[in-house]
Amino acid sequence: MEGQGYIAEPQIATAVYLAREMKKPLLIEGDAGVGKTEVAKVLARILETELIRLQCYEGLDVATALYEWDYPRQMLRVRMAGDHADPAGLEHVIFSRDYLLERPLLKSITRPERAPVLLVDEIDRADDGFEAFLLELLSDFQVSIPELGTIRAQHVPYVILTSNRSREIGDALRRRCLYLYIDHPSVAKEIRIIRSRVPESGARLASQIARFVQALRTRRLAKSPGVAETIDWAQALVRLHQDELDPAIVEETLGCVLKDRQDLRDVKGEELSALVQASAG
Repeated sequence: MEGQGYIAEPQIATAVYLAREMKKPLLIEGDAGVGKTEVAKVLARILETELIRLQCYEGLDVATALYEWDYPRQMLRVRMAGDHADPAGLEHVIFSRDYLLERPLLKSITRPERAPVLLVDEIDRADDGFEAFLLELLSDFQVSIPELGTIRAQHVPYVILTSNRSREIGDALRRRCLYLYIDHPSVAKEIRIIRSRVPESGARLASQIARFVQALRTRRLAKSPGVAETIDWAQALVRLHQDELDPAIVEETLGCVLKDRQDLRDVKGEELSALVQASAG
């Protein structure tokens, strides 16, 4: 995983390895920005296979996640056939695979060459009904389409589910999955991440950035910065030709790290200078 740019401790690497070898879904929980989604991307690169992503949201329905019929093309085909077409034959044509729009879940079980990585991102945003449907799909890896019959997986996909814990995931789905919780990284790990993703930052700047962000996370913030924000900030400081933290530059670029108006107001002035000075130590 480190060869693909992901700094992972043994716990993460072991969970990913077991999910791959046991062909079981891996449910990853943790705060936003700790690298949950990146695990699926890295796994797809390691396996040299396709990454298929389903972004969950409130109100997500089965049709959007599974399949839809290409209604405009079906209507055009009916019109082209005219009034003298054989109804049974025409129905067979317009309800064939050629007119089926595969959405992420169906696409993940119909790849002809190799098993893809299916990323079900932020499953906690979907409702209980969709979660129950997903559980059924992950149990059998097959889908029944009334017009076509049952479609079974040619290659069982590698499944990664992520959750920011905005709601509790049901016990049935949890039992179906292996489980991994990713916390915010330690200072040492965050320095390694910065050096890996932004090698131009240098050891001194990377260390100061990591210590500063770690100090921010101890505060009561509306949105605690994740690793993604740390990397963005490191890239910004490199582009501003900084080799160490300077209070003035930090204040000007703090929007790379803090994404809430009140948080920006709270971290300023003497307190910000103190945080910069502490991170230099």
